[in-house]
Amino acid sequence: MPNASLHSIHVHPLKSVRGHAPDEAVVEPWGLAGDRRWVLIDDSGTVVTQRQHPRLALTSASIPDGDGLRMAAPGRRPLTVPVPAPAGTTTVNIFGDKVEAVLADDSAHSWWSAYLGSDVRLVHLDDPATRRPVDPEYARPGETVSFADGYPLLLTTVSSLDALNSLIAQGDHSDEGPLPMNRFRPNVVVDGTPPWAEDDWSRIAIGDVTFRVTKKSGRCVVTTTNQTNAERGKEPLRTLARHRRFGDQLCFGTNLVPETTGTVRIGDAISILE
Repeated sequence: MPNASLHSIHVHPLKSVRGHAPDEAVVEPWGLAGDRRWVLIDDSGTVVTQRQHPRLALTSASIPDGDGLRMAAPGRRPLTVPVPAPAGTTTVNIFGDKVEAVLADDSAHSWWSAYLGSDVRLVHLDDPATRRPVDPEYARPGETVSFADGYPLLLTTVSSLDALNSLIAQGDHSDEGPLPMNRFRPNVVVDGTPPWAEDDWSRIAIGDVTFRVTKKSGRCVVTTTNQTNAERGKEPLRTLARHRRFGDQLCFGTNLVPETTGTVRIGDAISILE
């Protein structure tokens, strides 16, 4: 696919919150630099996402110059908190994985709790190199991941979204389409490939950085959440259930594990290695 290229890059510093789309990003062994290093947890230590609180779609988080996390939400003054010192950890339950992370400043807990109307705390993954292994069924020894759903990067393609939107237009809830790519919260979006070509990839390169393609990405209710108004519908899960069911998962996009590190940039050539 000589014309395939990197269409866009997406970094989400705080899981389940809007991120930003830089022109380039550093690839670290556990994902894009700064991606999903922060997460909200409830009183039991369980991760809080748009699954429980769709209103998180209306909030944003960025990494200010230097360090820390800047957060914004409707009706709240923006707040910036520093990266907490690693002076003890708390246990985070993320989809059954038990991960040690560091509590942020108390001001962040109050800020988010007031917005969500629920007692939550903000935590930071201080040591992504050791804290959370990738699923051993698909990982090699020593591979780790941040607070992403399960793998360091999520890749989607423009053509597959176009194909999915065509299927939605033919279905019972056509008024919900076409859907934008932000429903799927990818890290890298590829253009110039046939629809669903990513299903068959085993290894790829984005510019000079190589990745192992592990498995298709099973999708959840977050994809039905309008990222502009936080309202939920039926799509894309209704259409994925009809056309993209693999075992017990409804799939869109594919998961990547970096084989090398480096910098990826919009416009980088995509090479299919295997």
